[in-house]
Amino acid sequence: MDRYLTYGAYGWLTLSGLLHFIIDVLAQALRRRRPTGRETTLYYGLHSAFSLGQVSFGLLSLWLAWRDVELLREPGPTLLSFAAATGWIGVAFLFNEYRPPKVNAVLFMALLLAAAFARGWQFS
Repeated sequence: MDRYLTYGAYGWLTLSGLLHFIIDVLAQALRRRRPTGRETTLYYGLHSAFSLGQVSFGLLSLWLAWRDVELLREPGPTLLSFAAATGWIGVAFLFNEYRPPKVNAVLFMALLLAAAFARGWQFS
């Protein structure tokens, strides 16, 4: 069960990051929805870094889980994933005015917690 939750967590992170990039960066850039300027550059930079960071971390973690799922059962990689999820949640709530990235980051954290508890972790 924990294997499926692990794949689900990192798969969700990859999918939601990819969709975030397509919707908030590519679609708006192709439709030229924002006027040229500093604010637009900051908007595209924030959303690109946020979403592509999620995609790259998710793909790397999926590859790692596919190669050696036992490694992800150790505390180090899981704690790194919790730290990354906490960072994404912080950035989403501080700098992002849209609701879906916040929900996606919180859902990723919930899936990570479910996978950790399915492994039998004791957080005490």
